[in-house]
Amino acid sequence: MLDRTKNVKISVRNLVEFILRSGDLDNTRARSDADSMQAGSRIHRKLQKQMGPNYTAEVPLIITVPVTWDDISFELTVEGRADGVINNNTIRDDFSVLLFEEKDLNPPEIIIDEIKGVYRELSHLSEPIGVHRAQAMCYAYIYATKYDHAKIGIRITYCNIETENLKYFDETFTYEELSIWFEKLTKEYGKWAVWQLKWNEKRTKAIKTLDFPFSYREGQKELVTGVYKTILRKKKLFIEAPTGVGKTISTVFPSVKAMGEGIVEKLFYLTAKTITRTVAEDTFRILQDNGLHLKVVTITAKEKICILDKPDCNPGACPRAKGYFDRVNDAVYDLLTNENDITRELIKDYATKHCVCPFEMCLDVSLWADAIICDYNYVFDPNVYLRRFFMNDKQNDYVFLIDEAHNLVERAREMYSAVLYKDSFLEVKRLIKDKSMKLAKHLDHCNNDLLKLRRDCDEFEVLDNINGFCMHLMGLMAEYEVFLQENVIIEGKDEVLKLYLDIRHFLGMHEIHDDNYTIYTDYDEGDQFRIKLQCMDPSRNLNNCLIRGRSAVLFSATLLPIGYYMEQLGGSKDDYAVYAPSSFLPENRLILIGADVSTKYTRRNEREYKKILGYIKDFTKARTGNYMVFFPSYQMLQTIAELAGDEIEGLVIQSSSMTETERELFLEEFVEEPQISRVGFCVMGGIFSEGIDLKSNRLIGAVIVGTGLPMVCNERELFRGYFDEKNGKGFDYAYLYQGMNKVLQSAGRVIRTKEDRGAILLLDERFTQQQYINLFPREWFPNLCVNQTTMPSTLSEFWERVTGKHKSK
Repeated sequence: MLDRTKNVKISVRNLVEFILRSGDLDNTRARSDADSMQAGSRIHRKLQKQMGPNYTAEVPLIITVPVTWDDISFELTVEGRADGVINNNTIRDDFSVLLFEEKDLNPPEIIIDEIKGVYRELSHLSEPIGVHRAQAMCYAYIYATKYDHAKIGIRITYCNIETENLKYFDETFTYEELSIWFEKLTKEYGKWAVWQLKWNEKRTKAIKTLDFPFSYREGQKELVTGVYKTILRKKKLFIEAPTGVGKTISTVFPSVKAMGEGIVEKLFYLTAKTITRTVAEDTFRILQDNGLHLKVVTITAKEKICILDKPDCNPGACPRAKGYFDRVNDAVYDLLTNENDITRELIKDYATKHCVCPFEMCLDVSLWADAIICDYNYVFDPNVYLRRFFMNDKQNDYVFLIDEAHNLVERAREMYSAVLYKDSFLEVKRLIKDKSMKLAKHLDHCNNDLLKLRRDCDEFEVLDNINGFCMHLMGLMAEYEVFLQENVIIEGKDEVLKLYLDIRHFLGMHEIHDDNYTIYTDYDEGDQFRIKLQCMDPSRNLNNCLIRGRSAVLFSATLLPIGYYMEQLGGSKDDYAVYAPSSFLPENRLILIGADVSTKYTRRNEREYKKILGYIKDFTKARTGNYMVFFPSYQMLQTIAELAGDEIEGLVIQSSSMTETERELFLEEFVEEPQISRVGFCVMGGIFSEGIDLKSNRLIGAVIVGTGLPMVCNERELFRGYFDEKNGKGFDYAYLYQGMNKVLQSAGRVIRTKEDRGAILLLDERFTQQQYINLFPREWFPNLCVNQTTMPSTLSEFWERVTGKHKSK
């Protein structure tokens, strides 16, 4: 039976935005409210400080009301924070002009103020936006109920962020009017709340009886326990776990169990690549096959799920955008009440049935899902993150499971950096000059600022202050907003919108930039002048995102050195780190180091390349099977491939721009029990060095050519100087750790399951140096230094020994 004493909580904003939304999807208009949130917060504070003693800012309001739906009654708690409450009993006469129109000589005793900072021209607002008005009405009803007011007013205060001009919309309600309106609103939400109560009870009951679906491997039970305790204690856990120890099930299972105990509200499984998303989906499916009831949704990129060849979300381009918000709630309810494992195909099917956008529908479904599998962007990227979950920076009982966490350092630096190109301003001016002289003038101001900066930049220039440029950008943004509201762009729409979004992001990053940032100008590979806000250390920004949840578990096969990753990924001294033991027998893997070759730039010549080629030929001839050879660059790959000619049997080469189909065909070449060897030439850090899963004897060896160090460039040297000054580890942070991570990932392709046998050859003399040996994982010991003379016999002995125990290898 359903526990009817349950209480459902929802914020005022989420309630009105969910129930009262209507109309079209439309990307042809600037979305002022969402886009101006950060700047709007500043305006909120400024306006609130200007108000007099009769004005109380940030007033918390909460109400619990009984709701009945489908003969089931429960309590609904609606809560939020009113921007301001105006008490006219304490108003000063000299302050009345600021608050009220002269004609309003008898204002209500109490007025609820809802402040919205926008970029749009206020003259275009003839009435308040519906959800803004509804928010104020909710607060007015809660306040009037609490303090017994028969009449109460609302005011929607719109402030243009650039000009700080104000526009007010005032309305007065009787308590009876608000009561009828609020009861209707909460009753409409009742259908959803009752579904959720029923589902949560069913889900919790199933979780309580759920057991771990496999026999525990060595150390796995301790890992599962560690994850559960981390969630219980609201900490972060960093897990360095070799391939094959079952990282995914070891993190998902205890998180699900914590959900069953009411500790966790929602799981976010975050990945960097499609292949790891698939592993997560399979893991949840295994638990569902063992009796788990859980709503799991995977968020697919818009480009991959859109019904158009190229996404264009407006009613003029897509029939599903017209009236989207009028139909989507029915589509979501239909899906939720009929499906658990919410796959990409199911989303597409239900979106077609209800004629809605599959991508936007997927985001709406995520509100009701227990677990969300998605890219890092949806939690961390300031432009893409799921505002519906993280808008107010409030801590919720979310758990973040972050797979392949080593990728997040560089990804985060990109997310929190911003760049603008001078040529973009000139191009957009050319496209719009006949439509808006005002916008063209603002574009000119910014272009002139960049022109001055270019004159002072020979090659690379670090800047101390760009406040003047940013002031001009803010003026441009205000006019840009007006332009996008008033014009339908046809020619050059992509270029016009891209610059708008780039400027918005640039200003957003400038707003939060601190001593973890460096600002510089330089020229890209095409000699285009640009200005960049470079995030040097993303830890503070990442932590600000992670604290929106109760706990985070970050795991990878390559989190070495663990201290570096804990520091860069927002960890603290109070957080935990574990090294999960490998379940593989060390005698089943052979680690060789070819110490008489080098890939240093000063040693890159034909003689050295021929020596590398000789190692590759001898290594792959030792036993018939499938091999991958990883190079530090496409250039070296191509050079050695040309030298090889027809000397390497079964050679296949990764190209620099492979489609998904081409990648699949490439991997299909690596069959079990091949009659002739297959040797794949690939690039370290590329699509085949991470995430691919060639189990059993589909891959028996890997050659790692070089240490994977990034190319020396101005930006890398900037990182080097920054961290030299910060902690004296500039080379390690800028080059060494990133390079060795690529090496470890590439080598990790070989041993995927406990039954695998394989050999790994590291080709570079630097692998014998202590600074590199210190970064070897535990399972890389012991290892052997070889040369071309000794390697064949060493390999022969290894294969004879392991094939005697395991015939397939």
